[in-house]
Amino acid sequence: MEPTADIALIGLAVMGQNLILNMNDHGYTVVAYNRTTEKVDHFLANEAKGTKVLGTHSLEEMVSKLKRPRRVMMLVKAGKPVDEFIEHLLPLLEPGDIIIDGGNSLFDDTARRVKLCESKGLLYVGTGVSGGEEGARRGPSIMPGGSPAAWPHVKEIFQAISAKVDGGVPCCDWVGEGGAGHYVKMVHNGIEYGDMQLICEAYNIMKNGLGMSADEMHEVLKEWNTGELDSYLIEISRDILAKKDEDGSPLVDKILDTAGQKGTGKWTVINSQELGIPITLMAEAVYSRCVSALKDERHRAARKLKGPNPLLHSTAKSPAKKKAFIEDIRLALYASKIISYAQGYMLMRAAAKEYKWNLNYGGIALMWRGGCIIRSRFLGKIKEAYDNNPKLSNLLLDDFFRGEIKKSQKGWRNVVATAAKKGIPVPAFSTALAFFDQYRSAVLPANLLQAQRDYFGAHTYERVDKPRGEFFHTNWTGRGGDVSSSTYTV
Repeated sequence: MEPTADIALIGLAVMGQNLILNMNDHGYTVVAYNRTTEKVDHFLANEAKGTKVLGTHSLEEMVSKLKRPRRVMMLVKAGKPVDEFIEHLLPLLEPGDIIIDGGNSLFDDTARRVKLCESKGLLYVGTGVSGGEEGARRGPSIMPGGSPAAWPHVKEIFQAISAKVDGGVPCCDWVGEGGAGHYVKMVHNGIEYGDMQLICEAYNIMKNGLGMSADEMHEVLKEWNTGELDSYLIEISRDILAKKDEDGSPLVDKILDTAGQKGTGKWTVINSQELGIPITLMAEAVYSRCVSALKDERHRAARKLKGPNPLLHSTAKSPAKKKAFIEDIRLALYASKIISYAQGYMLMRAAAKEYKWNLNYGGIALMWRGGCIIRSRFLGKIKEAYDNNPKLSNLLLDDFFRGEIKKSQKGWRNVVATAAKKGIPVPAFSTALAFFDQYRSAVLPANLLQAQRDYFGAHTYERVDKPRGEFFHTNWTGRGGDVSSSTYTV
């Protein structure tokens, strides 16, 4: 019997099921497979009932139903399960066939798998897919990378099922070779960590600093979502604050304050350290989740470690002052968000240089405009910045973003200073401001730091009155020698 299926998908968790139904909606015939075959039968009898979706109980049967070149997409847990499925698929596929990993794999693993599959004559695509369950069903952001020869064979399907913006432009395009697709998704997730932390800090100041109720904060976020902060995460935070528990009280107040994480934010921070790029806001967002997990310790510490009363009494009681401070919080959130994205793009630029990728930075912003978790109006301005200057070294140097930071700076500083005085933790707001002040400083105190390193370890230093690249060592105590340890690396 002649094969009729356009693509196979392995993994029938919610994301996998929704992507299959999305592909079916766009006229593609999909073969579904799951290691637990009962899930296949259940899916066909329920969610996929009445569709063209085909079910199979073995990988051999799945492959036999695919048109050439065969396209097999995995949506399974990152790590060992991906490698295991690749090993099972290799003997069943032929040169030119394509294996696609749509999970949250580490980009290094994807680069390794591209080389393995290409050595066998196969093509491999590692693609980020963002948007959660709803995005997978209605149109996600898709960030494919890997074997360039695979792109023409997956482009039509991926762009058809992706989210659309600006009159039908798909939020999907080729990112680059090797692990580039999964790398961009990793940075997306790091930015997502930062965005969520920033919103939580704004919430915390309004709740504990201004004594606002969940309903009041719902109204504030509702207004924010009509302006510069218009985004999916502000939108869902607005809705969360309005949700009531069965007893009529805000559900958010019943949720334990310990945050989980799956590791992609941590991967971003680790990679930034390897490349020497200061993504300080994302790092604070990751560490804030770690601090939140210390619930029992924090509970004990709260009884013994005392600080100021967080309530801003005079501000909370004056409608005019309260409104003005809420506007300052909005500005602090907006300015810090700009810093987060600037740092994320700094990281991608460094990665492109290190891994020899040709990344389209405006195109990446476009891919994130719709479908994904960090989708927002704001990303359109990032695309414009890189369209105007593809070689832009930092978003903060773009005229628009420089102007927005200038406009936001007074309120941003007021919020960080007030939070510090009142003992309200705002690690992401604070580190964003600290980075801004460091980045705009022509001179930093690292001269003293280099002197310290040379003093105790003979690590050498450069001089302001000599050309860059000349290194010097001082016998600081008179007891040391003239032999230096090594030059320093920046």
